[in-house]
Amino acid sequence: MKGYIFDLDGTVYLGDKAIEGAAEAIRRLRERGDKVVFLSNKPIATRSSYVEKLTRMGIPASLDEVLNSSLIVARYLQTCLRPGQQVYVVGEEPIREELRQHGIDITEDGNEAAYVVLSWDRRFNYDTLNVVYQAILRGAVVIASNPDSTCPLEDGTLPDTGTFIAALEAATGKPIDLIVGKPSPIAAEAAVQQIGLAPEHCYMIGDRLETDIKMGNEAGMHSVLVLTGISTREMALADVNRPEYILPSIKEVADL
Repeated sequence: MKGYIFDLDGTVYLGDKAIEGAAEAIRRLRERGDKVVFLSNKPIATRSSYVEKLTRMGIPASLDEVLNSSLIVARYLQTCLRPGQQVYVVGEEPIREELRQHGIDITEDGNEAAYVVLSWDRRFNYDTLNVVYQAILRGAVVIASNPDSTCPLEDGTLPDTGTFIAALEAATGKPIDLIVGKPSPIAAEAAVQQIGLAPEHCYMIGDRLETDIKMGNEAGMHSVLVLTGISTREMALADVNRPEYILPSIKEVADL
């Protein structure tokens, strides 16, 4: 038995369109007894919406097979928040919902925040940047959901959380405190625990060298780059985060 940890955007689908052969490849893995988990850095969708989307694409999934950066942030905060501490969230309703479901006390006043969760927010503006900047000056700890600078879609890309991280780091002159999504060890541990197998028995399949492949390599997994998203073969061969395998798409994963 082996474990297959799949990135979603750019790997299993692009926007609302499944990658050709994705459903068949995942069906083959499951039929032969392998385990499958889906791991996304994207924090602007709920895990239940991922389940619905995958199922609609012919890839039946359950909630316990889906991990995203919002869930990983929520679980991490549960381990470090002290009684009475509050969290200011830069992010959209899905990550706020996940945090609330895990008992995280969210404040809309940056002055009250012991922690700031920095996530993808399509309403991000100067006022938001300033609230977080002032919170940092008062000692708030900043945790980012994911480092991705862009998100791939069918017809191009959009700026992602990494662009907000860059703006904040430019303002403060120092790195933020923590990123919990891929490629962090926190995300790798969450995926391995969810799939229930040792890292050496797991394959990390994704389209980004700096997140998917880096995490897989550093966690001791087999790393598989698919060429349907952000990173290209030329980038992979020249990058320090070189994958163990390079495949045209998810369609070939079951043949590894």
